Amino acid sequence: MEVAALIAIIVVAAILGFFLVYYATRLKFERKFRQWQEAERLRWEAEKERVVKEAISQSRAVLGGKFTEQMAPYLPEFNYDPTEARFIGSPIDLIIFPGLAKGEPEEIVIMEIKTGKTSQLTPQERKIRQLIEDGMVRWELLQKPQEE
Repeated sequence: MEVAALIAIIVVAAILGFFLVYYATRLKFERKFRQWQEAERLRWEAEKERVVKEAISQSRAVLGGKFTEQMAPYLPEFNYDPTEARFIGSPIDLIIFPGLAKGEPEEIVIMEIKTGKTSQLTPQERKIRQLIEDGMVRWELLQKPQEE
């Protein structure tokens, strides 16, 4: 009977030891998982804040650029009479008719205005510049037929 009782005690001790190790290990990994979760949440919040600030900054830059495009004829650097400039906005910013104010237009100037650090023409703007340089510009008149 002593051997059976000893075996029973060993089996119960082994089962208790197994459960003890299992729960201790589980608690350890759950704690690590919660720490990882919290670190990821903080990282995500910081990234979200950075992205929001960047978006606001970019939006301000775009709005500032659009404002500058429309106000360019009134800036000291503008070399033409502001009354001779017409804002288009897209795909080019301005068309200027030097001499128009005097009733004697001399030429037509197509102007793109760039602000900021990355002042490069877009592919579409480069194509328009190339078409102008290649002389691929023409005049058309659309006249509405008179009603009889």
